[in-house]
Amino acid sequence: MNSIKTYSAQIIEHIKDAILQGELGPGDKVNEAHLAARLSISRAPIREALQMLVQEGLIVSIPQRGKFITSLTAKEIQDSYFAGGVLEGAAVASTIDQFTENDFNKLQNIINQMKQLAENGENRDKLAPLDNSFHDILLSKTDNSLLVELSHRSCRGISKFLFFKHWRKQFTTKENFERHQVLLDVLRTKNPVAVENGIRKHYKEAGERMKQFGSDVLSMNKVA
Repeated sequence: MNSIKTYSAQIIEHIKDAILQGELGPGDKVNEAHLAARLSISRAPIREALQMLVQEGLIVSIPQRGKFITSLTAKEIQDSYFAGGVLEGAAVASTIDQFTENDFNKLQNIINQMKQLAENGENRDKLAPLDNSFHDILLSKTDNSLLVELSHRSCRGISKFLFFKHWRKQFTTKENFERHQVLLDVLRTKNPVAVENGIRKHYKEAGERMKQFGSDVLSMNKVA
């Protein structure tokens, strides 16, 4: 395997971990020299990794200024969650007839794990993988790879990822499993209209709560 590509993958993982841990946040500059020194890696794979993250939408490149972690306004956050709900809702509604009792049991098992986290007061960081697994199952029946890709990019890949440190505080572990239980109850009806509306509502509620972390809102709060 090409070593540059291997290093690039490591750098991408490092940057994403830094975002998840809150070490890097929206609007922060990504310093190539700092990364090179910290990871003992040359500039070439770092530039490649940053360019890949630009393509993913997690980093923006500003001429004469450098590269920065993507910053979203309140409306952009809402829009990303709305788009995620529309795309996932359409995908699941069109394939809900393919879901079996085994699929629903897998979803229930994930919710039970969420509930256990709430009851044990465990680290909320464990919620993200469970949440992703839940929604991966919802999208597992569609053979429209573009729809799946756009669904991931519109919300999970950017908005939800960038604001994870806020997301995990906005939704208590109890509230998180309850929201997903409501969604599963709707899925079990296998009613396409109800399923699509339920998923849209699930995402819209999240967007409404997360919009307070938009760059424009935070700037206004600092001024105030």
